[in-house]
Amino acid sequence: MATEKELHNWTDEEVDYSSRYLQKFRLYETRSNFYMVGRDKSRTIWRVLKIDRLDPSEIDILEDCTTFSEIECYDLLRRIHEGNQCTGGLKFVTTCYGIVGFIKFLGPYYMLLITKRRKIGAICGHAIYAIANSRMIPIPNSTVLSQMAYSKNENRYKKLLGTVDLTKDFFFSYSYHVMHSLQKNLCDNKTGESLYESMFVWNEFLTRGTRHSLKNTLWTVALVYGFFKQVKLSVSGRDLNVTLIARRSRHYAGTRYLKRGVNEKGRVANDVETEQIVFEDSIEGHSSQISSVVQNRGSIPLFWSQETSRLNIKPDIILSKRDPNYVATRLHFENLAKRYGNPILILNLIKTREKKPRETILRAEFANAIRFINKSLTVESRLRFLHWDIHKHSTSKDTNVLTQLGKVAAYALNVTGIFYCQITPDLKPEGLLNCSYLESENNGGNYSLEKLSSRNENSYNLGKQAKNGSGNGDASGDHLVKTPMFQTGVLRTNCIDCLDRTNVAQYAYGLVALGRQLHALGFLDSPDIDLDNPLAEDLMGVYEIMGDTLALQYGGSAAHNKIFSERRGQWKPATQSQEFFRTLQRFYNNTCMDPEKQNAINLFLGYFQPQPGKPELWEMDSDQHHSVRKNAPNFVDENIRSFIKRSLSDGNIHCERDSPVVSTDVGHEEPLSEKLQESNTGHSESMPEISSCESAISYCRFTPSMSRRQLFRDMLEDQSPESENLCYDDHGDACTCSNLLDVDWLSSSGNSCEEEIYERSSTGLSSENFGDGLKLDTTTSASETSSSMRERKLTGTEITDDGVHPGFSESFAKWVTDGGVLLPLKFT
Repeated sequence: MATEKELHNWTDEEVDYSSRYLQKFRLYETRSNFYMVGRDKSRTIWRVLKIDRLDPSEIDILEDCTTFSEIECYDLLRRIHEGNQCTGGLKFVTTCYGIVGFIKFLGPYYMLLITKRRKIGAICGHAIYAIANSRMIPIPNSTVLSQMAYSKNENRYKKLLGTVDLTKDFFFSYSYHVMHSLQKNLCDNKTGESLYESMFVWNEFLTRGTRHSLKNTLWTVALVYGFFKQVKLSVSGRDLNVTLIARRSRHYAGTRYLKRGVNEKGRVANDVETEQIVFEDSIEGHSSQISSVVQNRGSIPLFWSQETSRLNIKPDIILSKRDPNYVATRLHFENLAKRYGNPILILNLIKTREKKPRETILRAEFANAIRFINKSLTVESRLRFLHWDIHKHSTSKDTNVLTQLGKVAAYALNVTGIFYCQITPDLKPEGLLNCSYLESENNGGNYSLEKLSSRNENSYNLGKQAKNGSGNGDASGDHLVKTPMFQTGVLRTNCIDCLDRTNVAQYAYGLVALGRQLHALGFLDSPDIDLDNPLAEDLMGVYEIMGDTLALQYGGSAAHNKIFSERRGQWKPATQSQEFFRTLQRFYNNTCMDPEKQNAINLFLGYFQPQPGKPELWEMDSDQHHSVRKNAPNFVDENIRSFIKRSLSDGNIHCERDSPVVSTDVGHEEPLSEKLQESNTGHSESMPEISSCESAISYCRFTPSMSRRQLFRDMLEDQSPESENLCYDDHGDACTCSNLLDVDWLSSSGNSCEEEIYERSSTGLSSENFGDGLKLDTTTSASETSSSMRERKLTGTEITDDGVHPGFSESFAKWVTDGGVLLPLKFT
């Protein structure tokens, strides 16, 4: 492990890394070629790219390896103009700020360019941009175009691609790898085209040919789709920047009813990584600090669907039995572990009771899947699963949903930690991404996950230690170098759509994390932020905007923000009117507009590529990941399914096999911990790494270490059950096969007027005070298809002087530490 001094003195050389990134381009044309001239921000480096316009069927791109000065570049353009005088010379086409990619339908190739940009923020001195305008230009010249056989469907494809609005919710950076979290960017030191292979780069397909041909990414920009918002807040007279980033996965991407659940590769619908970055404005000559925390949302990783209907605003949920061994579900959580490390905490917000079984069907099967997967995992890598019906609790006047979710967030953050580091004054922002924060001459920067995890054990009091001058870092002059902290593991939240209820839970998590981030940065003496604090309201506004943005992308309307509206004291009739309008808007878009929107996404991502003589995209059947006949109320026999067309996350639309998924790969049954041992340096995506001559663009991936701390350790210090047998299977027998906690003080959001009104049972217990009452709901069994679930409650008592709750015992602590299925039972 590198010393603290080595960690903060990344380089002694002053290098202008901004000169290695081309940021502004001018496109010129002759009859036979396009010439693109690119320069860096300081106008010291000029490069030239030539694109052939005579071959209508292929893209021929040649980059001049010469680095020109400004005078030399314009002299080259003058000579090109003089040499093409007989055919019209060299003509200026447009100014642009990067190539989005190249695409071909049935005719010529087209080049997509960013013609206007706008700055939306900055991270560590690296500017982040959104697209203000774009342009699609055909590659062949007018003569070649006139000779091509023009398909009548060409314009329809062009119009369809144009419905993907690049000016909305796409963002990029020339020098900061915005497709990766801050921790990944600072903890790895890799370069190359692999940056584009990230699951969050949406133009990977469009730029693939160009990147492979040029062996660099100087001319293209990596577009991330989702949400980016940066606001400036003030705490005790000190300014700080809060940045909220949501990165939507391009794998299995699409719209609400056409992309549900998981595909065979373990990719889930509506998979979004949310990162919250907090940093202070740096003062020249002083060190600056930065912190980030990451959470995840995604569709329930099972094979399930809902058929859109213009007559039914709430279609039935259809669960498939095609994956009895939960291979796809296992692959999904293996992917999460590779990306974030362990533990993986799962917060499931769907309903526990319904008159007509819908959500409860998925709730039962999801619990069964976790139980099945955990049987083959080591203790350290077992999934931590929590049920909380947020809808039920939001309808109770005795429960403060945000307060209860805040407690869950606190427990999760105690396990995973946050990322924090300090940037010393001698480090230039431009070099931030070009030297691994953890690089060591002794081990080549290859740090094991366990070492990173162990660094977090005693780093939570960092802020307090710094104030007292007792930090573990080295003092250099007037600057105290604080000990870095790392996030190991992630909280994954889901409801049905992963929009409305999930966004409320993510805000609660973000608020608790903000308190810890500000405490680490030295802004607060305590890591706790009260819900009445102005900071909480400011952060809620940002999360509300993010929720609306993500809901529009996937669901077709802004999010249902009932809980947020009530928190602000909004007039109830106004809230109801707003919720009703959004429900109608979502219903209309889902039934009428989503098929075309899904086609556009498939075209943009390259999941469908038009070919002459083949069926057109709009002639294909439903894009839904599986279609089943309703020959049973909940489950369907997959053997009688008809062949349908569908879109996979990494291929073209094709016919689906009519057989269930069977685990034939022994590796699928390996514990997650064994998988991590094979790849503890980072998550390898679906494509191999490709070397690049562009050394300035670093490729950063960091897989945090397996934390050995178990979920709810701090909770057990305050209260701990005393029942002897807490672990039961579906028949009431004792077992120790998974970590499944069904706690009713974590409940369903009810943040949507689409949700059915929950009829509270006369035996229900309020969760107003966690110390006074903890209710454990029954977890539905794997075979449960109805909503009749028994409720049993635990009546709490006072906490003893030694911090142990009399109603809890060592058996509960054993479940938390070693795993097991925890189903509700009555305590006396």
